[in-house]
Amino acid sequence: MRAGIITERQLSDALEVHKATGSPLGRVLVDLGYATQGAILSVMARQIGIEYIDFEERKPEPNAIAIVPKDLATRYILMPVAIVEDQLIVAMADPQNVLALDDLRIITGYDIKPAISTKDDILSAIEEFYKVAQHNADDEFIGSEELDESELESLTDVTSDAPIVKLVNFIIHKAVTDRASDIHIEPQEKDLRVRFRVDGVLHEVMHSPKSVQASIISRFKIMAEMDIAESRKPQDGHCALVMGGKQLDFRVSTLPTVYGERVVLRILRKDSVMLRLSDLGFLPSSLERFESSFKKPYGAILVTGPTGSGKSTSLYAAVNVLNDPARHIITAEDPVEYRLDGVNQCQTNARAGLTFARALRSFLRCSPDVILVGEIRDQETANIAIESALTGHLVLSTLHTNDAPGAITRLVEMGVEPFLVSSAVDCILAQRLARKLCKECKVEYVPKPQALIDAGYHPDNLPEKIFKAGGCKRCGNTGYRGRMGVHEVLLMSEEISKLTVEEATAEEIGRVAVEQGMLTLKEDGLEKVRMGHTSIEEILRIIV
Repeated sequence: MRAGIITERQLSDALEVHKATGSPLGRVLVDLGYATQGAILSVMARQIGIEYIDFEERKPEPNAIAIVPKDLATRYILMPVAIVEDQLIVAMADPQNVLALDDLRIITGYDIKPAISTKDDILSAIEEFYKVAQHNADDEFIGSEELDESELESLTDVTSDAPIVKLVNFIIHKAVTDRASDIHIEPQEKDLRVRFRVDGVLHEVMHSPKSVQASIISRFKIMAEMDIAESRKPQDGHCALVMGGKQLDFRVSTLPTVYGERVVLRILRKDSVMLRLSDLGFLPSSLERFESSFKKPYGAILVTGPTGSGKSTSLYAAVNVLNDPARHIITAEDPVEYRLDGVNQCQTNARAGLTFARALRSFLRCSPDVILVGEIRDQETANIAIESALTGHLVLSTLHTNDAPGAITRLVEMGVEPFLVSSAVDCILAQRLARKLCKECKVEYVPKPQALIDAGYHPDNLPEKIFKAGGCKRCGNTGYRGRMGVHEVLLMSEEISKLTVEEATAEEIGRVAVEQGMLTLKEDGLEKVRMGHTSIEEILRIIV
């Protein structure tokens, strides 16, 4: 009555019925129509100090639904609602069910914060939200792979339908929650597979029925403003979504396969380019060598490594160091994935004739201090970049080589004169990305000496203890969470410059660089194993 749900007269009537029948007072109030079960539960929840969940006002979050199996939710009549500060909020018909709470804690790995809701509301929520998350094969969607003009309008209607939109949003939300860098939507012979790339490794997340394939793929294409009528040619697009108050950008690509169009979304995170060099996992000695190259007003700084090794992130971190109002910084990128304040960024366009080489020529007429070239791909771009470094500009760019010494021989093979390379190049950074061990579950152990020697450690300097991957809910049972750089920093010295002019092999250049203090990729990685940041298995996985 104090809560304003019923009047004093209604309470008096209910008490009379309660005394006459012995039925619980709450049930009498509901039967008489004086209050709803939800209203009564909300009052009871306040009295016992827990939250009441009204599913009309608070929708369960997909990341919470994803970690609680539907059969468990149905068996205990509970509905996962949200994950807040490492706690899983769960609406329960019986919040004092200790068995249910223990099972949830074991299965999810989270501390459980019980809330209360009505049995009917929970069961309805299970049917509604789990159906969206898991998508029964019984759902009827357009599944044709060949579309003609008459079908396009109906397909657009279907891909705007709530279940498809919710499923696509669920996939994206789960990817962001799982810290994925890529989402892979892959048609298979009998179903549609969804995989996320987390910390550089692909993980299978879910399978959807073949019947929803065309609708899901078309929904992604509509979001990226692609042509849904064209399914025989690769397409590229871009879209942006706001999640949790943060804007996320997605680069979307499609590729026709024998089972339908494959879609890849690359998640572009603004915070990944706002990193400082010290956040990238450099050892102090390597960081000092790399930073020394920025102190010169001109020269070429090259970052090398395979695709997905973090080259662009390192270049952006370097630009963040150099970016101040006194410098004119201009970039040529393909594509411009991240916008940097205070930096003039140029998107190359080969179809329009704006190649890296042509952009570089135009840059030189703009009087820049620092030039960033997304990638040196051909002889013309290489020559202009090297000549720019010799004429008073600081040039930053990337190359695809396996190690730092290989970048020198690669430039020579591309047709750049060896004496120009030796004069222009100041620093070469080779790198890989290694997964970091999960701090919650990494396991310390004493390895066999021979295993350490085989991995690359010197027999006179073996670590006593190192760590290996464990596995817990926090890291998705992988044993790893997050990534860091493994680096090799080569500084151009007089001896290396002489070897470059003599067109020495990469092995000869590397041998001299090591004598002058360069740590190889493997040595850098093994040192991080010694420090407990990663495992031997991970270093051997990424470095030959």
